[in-house]
Order: sequence, then structure tokens, then C-alpha cells
Amino acid sequence: MDNKTKNFGENIATPQDASSNQNDEHVAWFRQSAPYIHAHRGKTFVILFGGEAVQHTGFAHLINDIALLVSLGVRIVLVHGARPQIEQQLNTLDIRSQFANGLRITLNENMPAVEQAVGQVRLRIEAQLSMGLPNTPMADASIRVVSSNFIIAQPYGIRDGVDFCQTGNVRNVDADAIKQQLENNNVTLISPIGFSPTGEVFNLRAEDVATETAIALNADKLIFIMENNGVTNKAGDLLQQLDLAHAENWIKNHGDKNNFSSERKTQSHLKNAAIACRSGVNRVHLISRLIDGALLLELYSRDGIGTLVTADNYEGLRTASINDIGGIIELISPLEADGVLVKRSREQLELDINNFTIIERDGMIIACAAMFTFIEEEAAELACLAVHQDYQTHGRGDDLMQHIEWQARKKHLKKIFTLTTRSMHWFVERGFIECGADALPIEKKSLYNYHRNSKIFCKQLI
Repeated sequence: MDNKTKNFGENIATPQDASSNQNDEHVAWFRQSAPYIHAHRGKTFVILFGGEAVQHTGFAHLINDIALLVSLGVRIVLVHGARPQIEQQLNTLDIRSQFANGLRITLNENMPAVEQAVGQVRLRIEAQLSMGLPNTPMADASIRVVSSNFIIAQPYGIRDGVDFCQTGNVRNVDADAIKQQLENNNVTLISPIGFSPTGEVFNLRAEDVATETAIALNADKLIFIMENNGVTNKAGDLLQQLDLAHAENWIKNHGDKNNFSSERKTQSHLKNAAIACRSGVNRVHLISRLIDGALLLELYSRDGIGTLVTADNYEGLRTASINDIGGIIELISPLEADGVLVKRSREQLELDINNFTIIERDGMIIACAAMFTFIEEEAAELACLAVHQDYQTHGRGDDLMQHIEWQARKKHLKKIFTLTTRSMHWFVERGFIECGADALPIEKKSLYNYHRNSKIFCKQLI
């Protein structure tokens, strides 16, 4: 009886065990998020959400998450939509809405109703951001929200014979004024209303306002919080990353939909994402509002939960070929001469070329990195990471490193290591830990150059 009781008890998780597991999961998540907390601090994010999000019961959660970003040092520009609120206001006045190609035709006599609806949405957002709710990220928060006439507009005009009246386009964004507010640690709130130099008021498309604002600010990220489940393939699986070519292909294959279908809205977001990427915004995130905490999961976890549209692959991130040898030599030669990289002969590069990944821009190789695998030790070496000096400010080194990590995970390797004499802090900031020579695979350890005295850094992948 005693033995049976003992054996039975060993298969039951005690409350202490459950608590320990929860603690482990929390610590693991927090450690995984730490590099992103560091990387995003001081960066500028433009975040768009629609009027549907504002009127939803879960809007307070989204606001709390945005407040958390602010507390972590992210500079936030919020752009809100107001389509359902405008629709409701017009219905109250018994005014029938008119649309053409998915865009509202805003008659001059309807502008007061539009202004009232947009103003109510803006005031609600400001009120939510000003609340200090106990037991939430807003507790004791001191977030200043600034809104102003940052957007200069012009008429959308007459298209295919349709006069869009007071519906407008973004003509100019007062980027200097917005940057000044961000420097003062203020959240900048922008409504989909613009003013012309002649004093006219125009109803704008919120997506265009967010896109043009991100471009004008050279924002680090543009984030679309969507009303559907995200960008999916034909099987309904989420597409986690798209370069511009694949994004444009998705748009082409999903174009024959009605103006207000879920896929048409996704297509619209992707079109704006492509415009932003071509104009200097390196990363555009499309995430679903239907997932609680989606904003945090996308920004502070390794795999994210939405779709990332990036311009980097548009430049050409690909496996190197024998024809790239000359370009790689031209890129790495100055670093070899300066002692930053180990000198490689052309013959050695030819032997190792299939291990290299490059980023090519207009026929010029502007970045490269290599991965060498050690199957027995389940390890990979990140080597020869180099970025042209004219292109070092847009995260291309991060893109290459992440691609190498992805390759290593695909091979089910457990760790990645690198040797460096100059870039120690860069690797530490990206989750690497300094290790001794004993951490190297046997083959690599036998080749270690003690005269060069490189530092060894390792990162666990599993």
C-alpha cells in the first residue's frame, strides 16, 4: 500500500511543480525578449489601428500594450482610423455613404459629420492614454499625448469621372514637428484629417497617413494592426515573412475581391507596406487585432505572430555563387587589411562559396556572411560577417545574422558561435555570450589562432 501510494504520487504535479514550471516559462520568455527590448529602445515606430479597434471592448488592452512600449523607450506615433464612427455619424444624420474603389466620397456638406466623428475618436484615445489604471501597465504612467495639424493635404480629385470632393491625399508631413515631440518623449497622435494651405479640410485614408508619416520620419517600423487574421497562403497558413517580390505577387493573386472583403483589406495593407519599404522603411509588420497581446508578441518574441514585410530581400538576400567571388573580395579586402577579418585566399573563397549568403543592391554586393556547420557537435559558425560602410545603418548585419540563425535551426543545430576581435558588444547585444576555447568544436579548436587572440561568443538556439 505504501509503495503504491509513493509511485502514484510521483506522477502527480504538485502546486509547487506547477509554479516552478510557470516561473521557468516566464524567465525563458523574458530572456528571449531582452535583446528586442534593447534593440527597440530609442527607435521610432508608426502604429496604425482602425476605428474598429477603438470601439472594441478590448481597446484598453491595446492601449496598455502601447503604453508598455513607451515605458520601454520606444518612440511612438499613433495613427487612427475612424471609418465605422464616420459611418455611424452619417447614419444618425440619415446620410447615405458613397464609395468608389473602396474610398469614401466625402461631400463638402458631410465634412462637419466627419470632423465630429474623427474628433470623438481622437479624444477617446487621448483619454485612454491619460488613464492611470491600477494593476495595468498604465499604473502611475505619465504619458503625454500630442496631436496637431501635422498633415498637409490636397484633393484626391476626379478619378474615372468620379469627383471625390473633400476626400484627400497626403501632400506633406511636418516631420520636424513630429520629431520634436518624439524628442520630448511625447506620444504623437495623428488623425485621418488634413488641411490644405488654403484652409480646406480633407478626409484622408488612415493607411496613407501612416505610410507617408513613416516615410517622412524614416521610421524604424511601420505597424498595421489589422481587423483580420493576417496574411495567409491558399491553405490558410500565416505567412510570417514576405520580401517585396512575394508581397507584390500576393497582391496580384488576390486582386479580384469586393472592396470590403477581408482579402481586399489585406491587399490594401500590403500595397502600403510595399510603398513604405521602397521609400526607406525597412520593416512593416501586419498583425491581427483579434489576438490579445499581438503587438507585444510580434515585437518581443523571436518568431513573432504576424507578417513581416521587408525591403532587405528586395535588394537581394541570397546564397552566393562562384560569380560573386570578385564582389565578396572587394567587400572584405579593406576589413582584412585592417585586421578585422581573417584573410582568405581566392582559392579558399571558391571552396567555401556555397556557405556564403550575400545582400546585393543594384548589382553590388553590400553585405556577406558565411555559415560553417559541425554536425557532430550540433553547432554552426557565423563567419566573415561584413557590411559595406555606406550601408551599415539599416540593420543589414542583423538580417544576415538572423538568416544564418534560421539556416542553423533548419538543420536542427543547437548553438551558433563566432570569433571576433572588434565586434564583441554587437554580438553581446544580440544574445551571444562570451565562451572559452573549450566551447569550440574539436576541428575548429585545432585551428584556433592564439596569436590573433579572437574572442569567442556562443548563442544557444534550442
